[in-house]
Amino acid sequence: MSEHKKITVEELRRQFVGEVDRFSNEQTGQTSSVDAPLILAMFETSIAKMAPNAKRLLDIGCGAGNFSLRIARKLPQLKLTLLDLSRPMLQKAEERLVTEGFTIEEIIQTDIAQAELPNEKFDLVVAAASLHHLRTKNDWKNVFDRIYRSLIPGGSFWMSDLIRHENETMEALQKERYADYLTGLRDQAYQQQVFEYIDRSDTPETLPFLIHTLENAGFHQIDIMHKNMVFAALVAVK
Repeated sequence: MSEHKKITVEELRRQFVGEVDRFSNEQTGQTSSVDAPLILAMFETSIAKMAPNAKRLLDIGCGAGNFSLRIARKLPQLKLTLLDLSRPMLQKAEERLVTEGFTIEEIIQTDIAQAELPNEKFDLVVAAASLHHLRTKNDWKNVFDRIYRSLIPGGSFWMSDLIRHENETMEALQKERYADYLTGLRDQAYQQQVFEYIDRSDTPETLPFLIHTLENAGFHQIDIMHKNMVFAALVAVK
């Protein structure tokens, strides 16, 4: 994957306009994300065990609502705040959640890098395959700081995302594994399409950087829930 000039936030917003139906499928919505259905299942089960009495959830980059739906099915008392760059995604997520009788407290259309979050409101914050659109290390720091402040004491932040590796050889090996995975899903053209998309749209960071930045934000318990190829899932407790 070579380096290209990254697309703007507005270009990113337009890019997702035609993706609503694909992201509405809990099993196939993110086939380019390795183990996406497994991470979805891990999040809903772990959250239900760790925070059975949670009252409020913020879903950052909620897309069509898959994670909010699955978590709310386990914890139907939740009041949900949905945040996404795309209005059609938010509308679809709202439609699906309301149809199943869940409570949406607020809908926010914005870029998370610009979002102002309330202090100590949420028991749970989820960001599934969305924060890799942040562009700079300072963006990551600011967003993690805001997420930390938005959580009540004892609240938890659940993140899954694309990552990169510190070691160049390891990075090349894991990208090669990912390339084989994508080719196996469809074909060589699909693999190239996904890699070109990542070059244009995404700015992943390393696990050590993410953990260090979470610690600096104030999180005192950080666990790696899952790691496979160039994807990982973390949970951090305030």
